[in-house]
Amino acid sequence: MKIFIALIAIIVVFYFLRKANKNTYKVIVNKISVNPEQQYVNPTQVNVLHLSDLHLENLSITPNELYRQVKHEKIDLIAITGDFLDRQRSIPKLIPYLDILNKIAPSHGIYAVFGNHDYFLRKKNFENLKQLLEEQGVRTFQNENESLLIHGHRLNLIGIDDFSSKRSNLVESYSSLKAGYNLVLTHDPNLVLKMQDYHFDYLLSGHFHGGQICYPKPYHLVKMGKLVRMKMIKGFHTHDGKPFYINEGLGQTGVNIRVRSNPEITIHSLTLGTKDVAEQQAI
Repeated sequence: MKIFIALIAIIVVFYFLRKANKNTYKVIVNKISVNPEQQYVNPTQVNVLHLSDLHLENLSITPNELYRQVKHEKIDLIAITGDFLDRQRSIPKLIPYLDILNKIAPSHGIYAVFGNHDYFLRKKNFENLKQLLEEQGVRTFQNENESLLIHGHRLNLIGIDDFSSKRSNLVESYSSLKAGYNLVLTHDPNLVLKMQDYHFDYLLSGHFHGGQICYPKPYHLVKMGKLVRMKMIKGFHTHDGKPFYINEGLGQTGVNIRVRSNPEITIHSLTLGTKDVAEQQAI
């Protein structure tokens, strides 16, 4: 009888793990329009393809599948919010994904920040990762910013280093910044709780994987900061009136399974422009 019960338990566990692994192939493409209700003078729309948490050690989405999901979309800019990998031997696996991102050919470039797992690499290996990204046309940020002029409107890209590993420096990140639309790229969204004195129009992040294993709830995330206790682990949110987005990530960490969570590709539509004069007067 005990052997029979043990056999049933093994079968149940095997079924659960197989089903959970299949979930890692079921990528979802989410499209977010930021502040669509606002009126602007001479507006310009910018479509940002947002990827996060590739975790190449546990990634079920192939480069070709990534391309298939977005090849018909108009992409102006690609933003990657960290956690590419955490092992030196995984660095070459990144090349075919970078080839696909370049094939998408965003009109205003590819930008990235690093996550806590990227910093698991030894310093030399981390530098090799950064060099590969830069050689493949990816502009990386470590508490830096860069401005783009798009149809007469300034888009400030602000790349803030990983908050969870205490590498964030807001002063350096905002240094010499000119007036414009502030788009922040960072890995750990808990950073928004420290940005009361720093303006952003929109912030993109990842880190939580949407829980990855949410059964019955993602209790394991509790140690990952205050936002989790505020029930902000994925999707669109606001804090202090400022909007931000937490991507569920494309890959997985630990084990290659997902429960009540899916790999995510996000396309954010941002509107650049001066707020309508009539609306400003009404305010």
